[in-house]
Amino acid sequence: MPTTATAAAAPAPLLDSMPASNGAARRRRLLLLCANYAALLGGSVASSLLSRYYFAHGGHDRWVATLVQSAGFPVLLVPVYAGRPAAQQRPFAWFTRRLLAACVLIGVLMGVNNLLFSYSSSYLPVSTSSLLLSTQLAFTLVLAAVIVRHPLTFSNLNAVVLLTLSSVLLALRSSDSGERPDGGSRARYFVGFAVTLGAAGLFAAYLPVMELVYRRAVSGGFRMAVEVQVIMQAAATALAVAGLAAAGGWREELARWDLSPAAYWAVVSSLVVTWQACFMGTAGMVYLTSSLHSGVCMTAVLTANVIGGVVVFHDPLGSEKAVATVLCVWGFSSYLYGEYRTQQKTQEADGKVAAASNGGGADKTVTGGGAGDGGGAVETV
Repeated sequence: MPTTATAAAAPAPLLDSMPASNGAARRRRLLLLCANYAALLGGSVASSLLSRYYFAHGGHDRWVATLVQSAGFPVLLVPVYAGRPAAQQRPFAWFTRRLLAACVLIGVLMGVNNLLFSYSSSYLPVSTSSLLLSTQLAFTLVLAAVIVRHPLTFSNLNAVVLLTLSSVLLALRSSDSGERPDGGSRARYFVGFAVTLGAAGLFAAYLPVMELVYRRAVSGGFRMAVEVQVIMQAAATALAVAGLAAAGGWREELARWDLSPAAYWAVVSSLVVTWQACFMGTAGMVYLTSSLHSGVCMTAVLTANVIGGVVVFHDPLGSEKAVATVLCVWGFSSYLYGEYRTQQKTQEADGKVAAASNGGGADKTVTGGGAGDGGGAVETV
């Protein structure tokens, strides 16, 4: 993968800054960020609750639950082709074989992650699985330090410890039969516990890997970042279709569904839309900010999922889960404060450098490519 410049070693602050003179691009980027925040929040909460609803009313095929998480990728072709300037390169024509192979591999791993989440949704209450999935921030912190060299600070490590304690409390809570949907066994609970942690770890690896791909390969703006997502989601969908075909398809689904067929297809269609919004919102934030920032937002949304599970499905909220939620919010707040302090110091340092020199690195914009963190130039395919 040829490059025009190397990425900077230091990652960007929580929200990348843009030149004050570039007001129009700054506003576009802010609007795009807000759209991705809304897609992540609405998509994550709705898809988690709908997944639980699907299993609660007779849905039992985990390959169907896996397929709906990525099958909405054709919707992403709309922003890829709509309003594209005639002079701009044709969609997907810029992919190298190496990048295409990397996107397909990441997509297949995403499909495995979707399958793990499907098991999590069928084995655990929404509130419990959401709290366990919040441990992905701990994994993301470590993997971001290894893959994209994000520095580990005291606030980051404090968040890791608190989120780990949160998951330990939930493991101890397994003796409560109210935590096991439909009277499931303790073994079933621990299987759900294990696959949920596996899903959290795999998704945490996906975030910094995506940031690395965007840094090194995507140099033509947000539209190209969407094209990367189309390839990945298509690969994940192919895996789910193959698994569903091997399992016998939809033959028994409608027979076991305890509501009307119209309700079944309405739930499945809603899952396709909400999951696509969730994944695109996550990927968009990785491109516009960083994998760590995206992971933090996911943790905040998962806390909303806990509340949604208690309100909609009346999941038990005992003392252990309440304390686990507090620890989760505490760890999240610790991370936010640490990033805020880091951003303040970075802005002060940048101000001193700007006063001494007019030189500066490239920034990540909506129309330009994903910039390397810390002001470095991007690498191109």
